[in-house]
Amino acid sequence: MHPHLHNKNALACEDIIAALEECHSQGFVHKASGNCNDLKAQVDKCLRSERSKIQAENRAAGRAKRDRIKAEQKELGL
Repeated sequence: MHPHLHNKNALACEDIIAALEECHSQGFVHKASGNCNDLKAQVDKCLRSERSKIQAENRAAGRAKRDRIKAEQKELGL
């Protein structure tokens, strides 16, 4: 499964993940016959959405840091 399922960022997807784990616990035949595929797709979509949010936050933080460094360099005449 996803290595980051138990990450703090996956808390928004906690209900869907729990439902998928419950579906998987119903046995191999249930899982292998595709009965959990819809839940798996929902988990993937939710985690992708959360990841996109984190990436946007990181991008904004990086941009702010670069702008701050450029302003400091400009003040120093570098």
